[in-house]
Amino acid sequence: MEVYSDKTVEKNRKDIINRLRTVKGHIAGIEKMVDEGKGCEDVLTQILAIKSSVHKIGLMVMESHALECLLDPDENGKVEADRMEHIIHMILQFSK
Repeated sequence: MEVYSDKTVEKNRKDIINRLRTVKGHIAGIEKMVDEGKGCEDVLTQILAIKSSVHKIGLMVMESHALECLLDPDENGKVEADRMEHIIHMILQFSK
């Protein structure tokens, strides 16, 4: 199993920030489209693309969080049941 290093954490953080900035740019583009009176189909197509991007960002954040928690055991080398339950709950809530 790959060690979840500080380098990996930093790379994931940068990837998430870059994706968020891309989404921000897409939202500005949609605002411009609406302002210019572009067709509903074009606007909705862009909104669907943003929705998909945001979902992918959420998955990245959950994966990072889950890996950090799973690879950060207590002094006995075990992951606390409460922490694991919390991670599972978050994943289930996100997938609804």
